[in-house]
Amino acid sequence: MTIEEFKQNKKTMYLAEEYLRLDTEDKAVTEMLAKDPGMAEMAKEELASLSVQKENIWAQMEGILVEEKQEEEFPNEIIMEVRAGVGGDEAALFAETLAKMYAGYAGIKGWSFTPLDESINDIGGYKEASFEIKGLGVYKELRYETGVHRIQRVPETEKNGRVHTSTASVAVLPIRKKSSVEIKPSDLLIEFSRAGGKGGQNVNKVETAVRIVHKPSGLEVRCVAERSQSRNKEKAMTILQAKLEQQKSESDAIQFAKERKDQIGTADRSEKIRTYNILQDRITDHRVKQSWYNIEKILSGETVGELIKFVGENIGKPTDGKDSDED
Repeated sequence: MTIEEFKQNKKTMYLAEEYLRLDTEDKAVTEMLAKDPGMAEMAKEELASLSVQKENIWAQMEGILVEEKQEEEFPNEIIMEVRAGVGGDEAALFAETLAKMYAGYAGIKGWSFTPLDESINDIGGYKEASFEIKGLGVYKELRYETGVHRIQRVPETEKNGRVHTSTASVAVLPIRKKSSVEIKPSDLLIEFSRAGGKGGQNVNKVETAVRIVHKPSGLEVRCVAERSQSRNKEKAMTILQAKLEQQKSESDAIQFAKERKDQIGTADRSEKIRTYNILQDRITDHRVKQSWYNIEKILSGETVGELIKFVGENIGKPTDGKDSDED
């Protein structure tokens, strides 16, 4: 890095100015020493002090940029989407269960968990829903939750005791401060409507809900979380940006995978990652071929952190375990 690059970064700008001030002072002392050798002892002490100060400031600036790079790679804000898959009402109930699991875990971690849009079926399950999660390390921890989650259980309405299999998909979209995707206003279709559901009279009387369609990609986003139209539009644009970034990332991963046979996965929500077997009280992650027990505690969010941590540390490593839930 050069001092000019540090000057252009908002986080290091003030330190760069201080570094340049010290550098100017350093040069002035050096010139004084050249003109008056009798000041050598005092000048050497001053130059040594200036050198230490400059080194410390330079180290601070480098440290800030390292942290910034890490935050860009693993941002502290994500959009999580859950969507019912195969299985009708059971799938919708499972999608709601997954959302509650992540909400419980967010509470334990001290992260904020805010619903942005919810589409609920007749029995209270999620057809689809999106949430904003903010907190230290949120993307680093949850990035491997993307994919298809499968549940095997006997529904309450099942009279013959048959085990049903249903699925729900999860997508984890990082919110990055620097975007590589350009969104043209002419490519957007923006609609406003009244938001239904919770929120009081204001929500139902004023057109605060925002729907944005990105015409080139066909992506559609909605946001009803805020009471103001402008805030919902801002959040909807953030979601759209994240989706376009993810779409580009998946496309790049697929392209890269053509040149690599040891691909772990493309973070695609169509990839089955985990099975929740209620009758056997067991959850199996198919990527690491590991099982956990006591589903009730995991689905409450209380102990799901152990599973998430193990997957994060071991995904991609060779496994010897047998995946008993594989088809």
